[in-house]
Amino acid sequence: MLHPIRNENQYEEALVRASKLIRKNLLPNSKESDELEILTLLVEKYEEEHYPIAPPHPIEAIKFRLDQLGLKTSDLSPILGYRSRVSEILGGKRKLTLSMVRALHTELNIPLESLVSRY
Repeated sequence: MLHPIRNENQYEEALVRASKLIRKNLLPNSKESDELEILTLLVEKYEEEHYPIAPPHPIEAIKFRLDQLGLKTSDLSPILGYRSRVSEILGGKRKLTLSMVRALHTELNIPLESLVSRY
């Protein structure tokens, strides 16, 4: 019977059960596939509460997004300003301004929470 995960032992048991279900060739809308779906939701909720993942540092978020898009740091100049300013920002010598955060969010679709964390 499924129930909320309230402690580490229940969490581990849920992971083991989910792992076993994942290895099976489950049919959609079957009892076991429904169980896996519910287990996944329970595990996610427990992990959100007990193992939160902090957003990345803004500079890491920018570099990651550049890599995803196949862009170079020089491609930030139209968004952030002169090449020297881009270098200062990526080097941690200058902080992002509100207008830079907005531009990075709009132009590169970087989540706002990633751009303002740890600043």
